[in-house]
Amino acid sequence: MDIVLLFPGQGSQKPGMGKDLAEAFAEARSVFERADEVLGIPISRLCFEGPAEELTLTHNAQPALLAHGAALWAVARERIASRVRAAAGHSLGEFTAYHAASALPLDGVLRVVRRRGELMYEAGVEQPGAMAAILGDLRDPIEDVCARATNDAGLVVPANYNAPGQIVISGTVAGVERAMELAKEAGAKRAMRLNVSGAFHSPLMQSSQSGLTEILAVTPMVDPCFPVYANVDGAPVTTASTARERLVRQLTSPVRWTEELQALARDFPNALFVEMGPGTVLAGLVRKIAPSVKTAACGTVAEVERLLGLVAS
Repeated sequence: MDIVLLFPGQGSQKPGMGKDLAEAFAEARSVFERADEVLGIPISRLCFEGPAEELTLTHNAQPALLAHGAALWAVARERIASRVRAAAGHSLGEFTAYHAASALPLDGVLRVVRRRGELMYEAGVEQPGAMAAILGDLRDPIEDVCARATNDAGLVVPANYNAPGQIVISGTVAGVERAMELAKEAGAKRAMRLNVSGAFHSPLMQSSQSGLTEILAVTPMVDPCFPVYANVDGAPVTTASTARERLVRQLTSPVRWTEELQALARDFPNALFVEMGPGTVLAGLVRKIAPSVKTAACGTVAEVERLLGLVAS
């Protein structure tokens, strides 16, 4: 059985995540303890107990999700690594994917994502922005809707092409609000603001790129041992140099998740797509994008044991 790993991004975090893993598996407990030590903050307590308001802060949510994904991988790696053919991650999750592919060591990737979260939060303070989810099929392309809204009110761009009928837009507050109005006029079923601290994956994040470039440059990174498909273009990445470039571009580029999953489903049609993180958001998107692909969740002790049993059978 071939496996494709999927790692979720910001928004999937929830208090309680990883607590059962740390209690049941020494490998997971070691990852959380190391995360606390490297970051100098009790990130494990935030994962296990919350509060949700603190866990949701960008500079906490990102390393928390990374730690959870790394803990899951530490538990499952020995049993499934030989079956993994590729990986992908949604936004922040792309960093976890590179860790699973042995391209970024745990200490380094923890520091990188903590700094990434800080930079994105700071960019949001410097240039306040907003994001919104647009649900349903539109009569006009979302790019045209955003272009009209930009002319009317302020910059707004597509930020996440999550699945057919599910797109996230990002930009200035006025631009996003105008685009929401225009999207509804174009047939959107719903248009709703997201609870985020900035206009992620838009040009308003440009000020964070230099800082991410700097920390990636001094963080040890090697070529991934299996391809990691990139958010910015949906293509497989096999070298560290390309990975660094794609990860920096990702800050201001849309997450082309639909294209990415279409490419993975085309390249690995018979693989089991395993979401390694809290919840099943990505598995749900896979079912919309490539309904013939098999999926599995792997975020709790019960789900880990189910996956390992499935692989062993």
